[in-house]
Amino acid sequence: MAKLQVENPEEGTLVPFLRGILISSLQDAGLTFDEALTLAGDIRTQHSSASVITTDALRDNVIARLTESDKPNQVLRYQQRKIANLIRVEANDGQFSDFSPTEYRHSLETIGLKSEEALQIMETVSSHLMKRESGEVSSRYIAQFTYRLLRKSRNLGPAVARRWLVWRDFLHSGKPIIFLIGGTAGCGKSSTATYLANRLDIVRTQSTDMLREVMRAAISRQSKPMLHVSSFLAWAEMPRSSHGSDVDKERILVDGYCTQTELLSVAISAVIKRAIHERVPLIMEGVHIHPAFLDRLVDYEQAQESGAIIVPVMLGMLKRKQLQRRIKGRSTEVPQRRAKRYLKYFDDIWRLQTYLLSEADTAHVTIIINENREDVFREIMLTTIGKLSENFDKTPEQVFRSL
Repeated sequence: MAKLQVENPEEGTLVPFLRGILISSLQDAGLTFDEALTLAGDIRTQHSSASVITTDALRDNVIARLTESDKPNQVLRYQQRKIANLIRVEANDGQFSDFSPTEYRHSLETIGLKSEEALQIMETVSSHLMKRESGEVSSRYIAQFTYRLLRKSRNLGPAVARRWLVWRDFLHSGKPIIFLIGGTAGCGKSSTATYLANRLDIVRTQSTDMLREVMRAAISRQSKPMLHVSSFLAWAEMPRSSHGSDVDKERILVDGYCTQTELLSVAISAVIKRAIHERVPLIMEGVHIHPAFLDRLVDYEQAQESGAIIVPVMLGMLKRKQLQRRIKGRSTEVPQRRAKRYLKYFDDIWRLQTYLLSEADTAHVTIIINENREDVFREIMLTTIGKLSENFDKTPEQVFRSL
C-alpha cells in the first residue's frame, strides 16, 4: 500500500495520513472506537493507490461515508468540529487559540455531565459561535454563555449550572487539589489515577507502592520485614506472639496491613505536604490510603491555610468474580507470575477490600464501585465539586469577572 499524504492547499503543508488522528476525529463526532477504526481503515483502503489527498477531499469523503451509514448526528458533529476550528478564543491574558470542541466537551464532562449531554451542549454552543459576526470570542463569553445555557436547560438546570460556576471558579483560584485514591489490589487505582491525570492535566502522580519500593531500598528486610511483602501478606511478617491463638484470620490480616500502612504514612504525608506547599495538584493512589489514617496522611491545618482541596475516595468491586477477572487482566500490564500470586491469595485480598470499604463508610469517605472508567471519573468529579460547593458563596458576576 502506497504511503498516503494529506495536502492542505491553504497552508501549503503536506503531512502523512495518520489513521489514529482520523479515528480520534470520528470519536469526537460520536462514533464508537470500533466504528471509527473500521471507517478510518476503509477510507485508507479506498485511497490505497493514491499518493496525495487534499484535506477538503478527505473531509468530504468522511462526510459522505457517514451519510451513507445513516448517521446524521455524527455528520453534523463532524462538520461542526471542522467549522468550529475557525473560531479564535481570547484568554484573559490576551492570548488567542482555536476553539476546540473536544476540549470544550471534556470541560463539560468534568462537571459531571454524561457524554451525550456534553455533546448536545457542545453542538448548541458551536452553532451559536458560528452565527456570530466575529470569528473571535473571549473565553469569558463562552463560560457565561454556557452557564446561561445550562441554567435554562430543562434536563440539566440550575444545579448543573452551579457546578459549572463552582468548577470555573476553582480552576482560576490557584488552589491545589489533592486526590487520594484507595482500594485493594486489582480494583483499578492506577488506571483511574492515570485517566484522572489526563483529563485534568495533572502532572504529579504518585503510588504508595512506589514509595514502599523506595523505603525497601533504604530499610533492610531484617529491620522491617513487613515493608518487603504485599499489603495482604504483611501479617505473616508480624511477631508470632502478636497473633494469639484466639484471633481470627481477618483480624491478623488487618493488623498486618495497618502496621505496614503506618510505616508508609510518614512518606505519604511528606509527598502530600510538599505538593500543598508548592501549590501543585497531586494524585496519590494505593492500597495504603487508609480512611482511618487520613489525619496522619494530611496536615489539615496546612491544607486550610493554603486553600488546598483534599478529595479522598475508595474504589471497590462488589462481585468476587469481577475482581478476579480484573486481576487476571493485569497479566497484560504486569508479569504473569505476579497476577498468579494475587489470585493465589485472592481470599486475603477480598477480606482486605471488605475491611477498607467498611472503614471508608465509617469515615464518610466516598466509595465508588469501579465498573466503568467514565462513570468513575464522573463520580470523582461530582465528589470534588460537592466539596468545593460547601463554602462557595460567589455570584456568577463575581466568578466571570475574574475569568
